[in-house]
Amino acid sequence: MLLDDELPGLSYLKLLCEQIPELEVVRAFNDPKLFLKEFPFFDFDLCILDIEMPGINGIQLATLLKDKLVIFTTAYKEYATDAFDLDAIDYVIKPVKFDRLQHAVNKAIQYSDSKNKIRKYVRINTNKGNALLYFDQLVYVRTSEIDSRDKTALLTNGEQLQLKNISFEKLISLLPSGEFCRINKKELIALNSVQYFSTDQITTNIQFQSEKTQVLTLGESYRTDFLSKINR
Repeated sequence: MLLDDELPGLSYLKLLCEQIPELEVVRAFNDPKLFLKEFPFFDFDLCILDIEMPGINGIQLATLLKDKLVIFTTAYKEYATDAFDLDAIDYVIKPVKFDRLQHAVNKAIQYSDSKNKIRKYVRINTNKGNALLYFDQLVYVRTSEIDSRDKTALLTNGEQLQLKNISFEKLISLLPSGEFCRINKKELIALNSVQYFSTDQITTNIQFQSEKTQVLTLGESYRTDFLSKINR
């Protein structure tokens, strides 16, 4: 995904990207407000964006992209610290040169490859002691009805575990970001459990004991993140 409010610069950047075999340009935007409105509905891995733009700058936009890889392009060197504070892949000074852009893209590919080689489980404290929680066995997590500091996790075999004294923020940081999503203040799901969804509701294949298939609420504050992940 490309974003630059200056049309000549955007056209040139698109031309360079089309010469890099590993890249496919999904969409090129020259309006940051339109980008902000539409990016959740596109499937993309990398965003190359300008920083100095009217209304909202690239640094602010990048904080909303979450698990997407980001390369900044700008004529202003003073933004470098802010860019790398956001864990940007690279910071390319304009005018963008092909070799420099290729180098930045190679860094993005290497980062993506290493990220995909993550481990398959996490060690976590439960009501049964320390456990290895395998990502492919985790279906759903909700706030415990007994103690809000704990979380109730449902596994593919129907077993329930109480994850002890862990916040959703901490749990999300331990899970593969492309496979799990928090959908409201009290629930988190594996994306492969989603059957149907609307703007405020998710029908899943999740069942607790003899209960019917769960229909869950998609909170407004979590909608953009959910749509971004489900459309990858």
